[in-house]
This record gives sequence, structure tokens and C-alpha cells, in this order.
Amino acid sequence: MRLTKRGEYALRTLIRLGIAERQKEGVISVSSLAEQEHLPFKFLEAILFELRTAGYVESTRGKYGGTRLAKPMKSIKMGEIVRLIDGKLAPIGCASETEYEKCTCPDETHCGLRMLMIDVRNAIANILDRYTLENVVEVTLRKQEQCAAAPKKSARKKAGARHADPSDGFLAVLLLNALTYSQRPALALAEAARVLRPGGALALVTLAAHE
Repeated sequence: MRLTKRGEYALRTLIRLGIAERQKEGVISVSSLAEQEHLPFKFLEAILFELRTAGYVESTRGKYGGTRLAKPMKSIKMGEIVRLIDGKLAPIGCASETEYEKCTCPDETHCGLRMLMIDVRNAIANILDRYTLENVVEVTLRKQEQCAAAPKKSARKKAGARHADPSDGFLAVLLLNALTYSQRPALALAEAARVLRPGGALALVTLAAHE
């Protein structure tokens, strides 16, 4: 699976609208959304039309009109938005549950590549279908709070620094947040371990950073 620009922009738009709802900003105009998220105006209009048609956002007209979420954030799964905009999660058609396509393989049942791609699809779906827009907005705001409270770091990357470090991932921030804010850290850690079970290395990196 590769998230298209259309899919990326749709998710970023929903997250921004979710933050606006959480912070009681009211409706946001399309021009403000485009400016804040650095998105092409016409492209954003087309994406909002698709999201509005599917019932995820609603618009108000007039001088102070704009766009807002039409559904509770907790009811919007990230996976359903990706499927709406970009289609199947599976890298190849024969590994898809929702948009299966027969391939040219002479023995699909015993095909090692198909089995591998089914596991890839399952791993992607297990994350995207587990988390809601509410979860992503919460983690986004927590990350902003953490960065605001932490000492300022140089904007310049060190030589050999990773551009997508595992400790910057969604699940890593979720785990760090649970350990930092939970009243019962042992239970929070147990829950995080359950969630991160497929990614043990990620859990270790996050715990090391927390210590």
C-alpha cells in the first residue's frame, strides 16, 4: 500500500478539523484549511466534496461559513478513510479482503508472495482499523505539548540522523503518553505491550527514550 497525495490530504484535513473541534475553533473556511495545511485550494475542494458526500464533513454557507466534522471523531476509523479515498489496503489485489482481484499466479493457494502480502495487509489494517480520528487528534495534541515543554533542539539534523525515527511514530508517542500521564503506569504499560506486540523493537526504543 502507498498512500496517495489525495489520501494524505484527506487524512490531514480530517485531523486538522478534529483539532479545531477539540479546541472549539468552530468552522474553518476552505481557504484557511488550504493555507494552514499547505494544500492546493482546488485539490482540497475536491477532497472535501468527497468527504462531504460520504458524510464525514459538513459545510455552512455565508460570510462566516466553513467546514467542520459531521461525525463524532471516535466513530471515524482511519482505515475507512484510506479505503474511501485510495481503495484497498493490500499491496496486491489477490491479498485484498475488500477488493479482491485474481492474479496470474498458477497456484494462488500456495503462493508464498500472496501469503506474505496478506500478512502485510493484516499489519496495515491492524493499525489503521484500530485507531480512530479521536485517537490521532489526541496523540497529535499530546506530541505538541511534549515538544513545547521540552528544551528547544537545534533545527539542524546531525549527520546520519534518521528522518523517520521509530521513536517518532504514532504508537511510540501513544506509549510515552500512557507512561507519562497514566495514574496506573503498570496497567498502561501492559496495555501498551499488548498493542505493540508485533513491534517489539519499537516498544524497546520508546522505553529507552522514556528512561
